Amino acid sequence: MLIQSAISQSPVHPRHLYLSSTRSYSLSSSGFLSSTFLRTGNGTLKNSVVRCSISQVHSYGTVDYERRPMLKWNGVYKRISLMENPEMGAGSILNQCEKEGKRFTKWELSRIIKELRKFKRYKAALEVYEWMNNRTERFRISTSDTAIQLDLIAKAHGVSSAEDYFLKLPDKLKDKRTYGSLLNAYVQAKMREKAESLIEKMKERGYAMHSLPFNVMMTLYMNLKEYDKVDDCISEMKEKNIAFDIYSYNIWLSSCGAQGSVEKMEQAFEQMKMEKTINPNWTTFSTMATMYIKLGQLDKAEECLKNVESRITGRDRIPYHYLISLYGSVGNKDEVYRVWNTYKSVFPSIPNLGYHTLISSLVRLGDIEGAEQLYGEWLTVKTMFDPRIVNLLMGWYVRKGILEKAEALFGQMVEAGGKANSITWEILAEGHIKEKRISDALSCLKEAVLAEGSKSWKPKPVNISSILKLCEQENDTSSKDVLMGLLRQVGCLEDEVYMSYIPLTNGMSSVEELPMEKGRMDEEDKDGAGADMLAKQLQGSL
Repeated sequence: MLIQSAISQSPVHPRHLYLSSTRSYSLSSSGFLSSTFLRTGNGTLKNSVVRCSISQVHSYGTVDYERRPMLKWNGVYKRISLMENPEMGAGSILNQCEKEGKRFTKWELSRIIKELRKFKRYKAALEVYEWMNNRTERFRISTSDTAIQLDLIAKAHGVSSAEDYFLKLPDKLKDKRTYGSLLNAYVQAKMREKAESLIEKMKERGYAMHSLPFNVMMTLYMNLKEYDKVDDCISEMKEKNIAFDIYSYNIWLSSCGAQGSVEKMEQAFEQMKMEKTINPNWTTFSTMATMYIKLGQLDKAEECLKNVESRITGRDRIPYHYLISLYGSVGNKDEVYRVWNTYKSVFPSIPNLGYHTLISSLVRLGDIEGAEQLYGEWLTVKTMFDPRIVNLLMGWYVRKGILEKAEALFGQMVEAGGKANSITWEILAEGHIKEKRISDALSCLKEAVLAEGSKSWKPKPVNISSILKLCEQENDTSSKDVLMGLLRQVGCLEDEVYMSYIPLTNGMSSVEELPMEKGRMDEEDKDGAGADMLAKQLQGSL
C-alpha cells in the first residue's frame, strides 16, 4: 500500500551516536544544515554533517534535536498543565522547581512554552514568559519572544490587550516579527480594516518583503470568501518579485477552486511545479481533491488522493483524516475502509477525531450498519465521551424518522456520563418538530441554550421556520413568544443575515418585522473547510 511504503522508508537513527550541544542548528531555505560533532561509542569526536529536511520538521512538528531523550522540562510541563489550582499560576511551579534545586535554561522554558501553546494553554504559556520577564539578568528576551508573547496575549486576553502591549513596546522590539504577530491577531479575529491598515504600515517600513504577511492576509480573504482579494495579493507578490512558498501556492489553489475555475487552479499548480525549491505536499493535493469533488470531477479527485497518500511522512495523523473524509465524499467506500485499516496499523490508538471522521463518512455513504459497528468499537476504546460522534448517528436516525432510536442512543450517552452539546439537543428538537410536538421541541431548544459550549451556537433557521409555521397553523401565540425569547437569548434577533432566512407566514413576528425568506442556510459550511485547514497549517508554521 502507498501509505505503508511511505512509512517504511522513514530514516533510522542509530542509537550509538549522541549529539553534542557544542554547535547549534541553523535554518536554511532547504532545511536544517549544520556541522555538528558526533560522539561515537568509543568517545572520539567526529565532525559530521547532520541534515533534517523541512518535510520532516512539518511532519513531526519537531526537529531532530528535540528527539533526544526527554529532558527535565517535560516533567515541569506536566506539573504546570496538571496544576490543581491554575489560579496559582505557572510561576509558582517554576519557583518551586528552583527551590528544589532546578536551574532553568532559556531553551527549557521555551520548550515548555511551545508545548503549552501546542495544547492551547495560552494563559499558562504567558505566565512562563512573565516569569522570565521578571528575571532579565538571566534571560534575554528577543523580538521573536516578544512576537510570541503578543500572540499569547491576543489568544488569552483578546486583541485589544494585544494592541495595548504592542503600543507600549520600545521601538527596538517593533520589527517584522512583532508587526506580523499583531497582523495575525487581527486576521484571527477577522478584523479586516485593522489588518489592511497594518499591512500597509508594514509595507512602508519594508516589513512585507516576504510571503508570510501576504499568506496571512490571503487566509483572511479566504475565510471572508473574498477570492478577488486573494487574486490581488497574488498579483502584488508577482509584481514585487516576492517568492511564493508552499503556503502561498496552497492558498492560491484553494482560491481558484473555490471560484469554480479548474483551469485557473491547474495553471497555478503547473506554476508551482516549475518552482525548484517547492515540492507539492499532501495539503496541496488534498486541497485540489476537495475542489475537484466540489466541481464534480471525481476521477481527478481520486488521482489527487493517491498523491496525498504517497506524501504522508512521519507520524502525522491529519492526512489520514482527510483521506477518509474525501474518499467518503467521492463515494468510494472500499477506499474509506482501506485507509482506515492502514491508519489503525500505523498508530496504536485512534483519537476521537479519527472515529468521528470515519463514522461521518460512512453515514454520508449510507453505510449505517458499518457506522453503528464502528460506534460500538469506539465505545470500547474511548477515553472520554464525545457528543459530536453520538450526534452523527442521532442525526441520521432523526432524518429517517426513527426518533425513538435517537432518544435511546441519547439515553445511553447520558447514562454513561456523557454530556450533550447544543447540537445534540437540536437534533432531538428536529425529531419532535417532524412529529409536530411544539412543546417538546421548545424544551429541547431551551436545553441547547443552556448546554456547555453553547456560546457560539445558533439554531438552524429551517428548524425555527418549521416551528413558526406549526405555531401559525395551531394559532399558538404562547409558544411563538417562547421561541422569540430563545432567539433573543442567543443573539439571533440582532443578526440581520440570520433573521433574513426565517420568514413568518404573516410576515411579522411578535418583536419586529422580518424579511421574507431568501433561502436556507446550509447545515454545515463545507466550503470553509479547506480555508480552515490552510489557516491552521499556516498558524502552525508561525
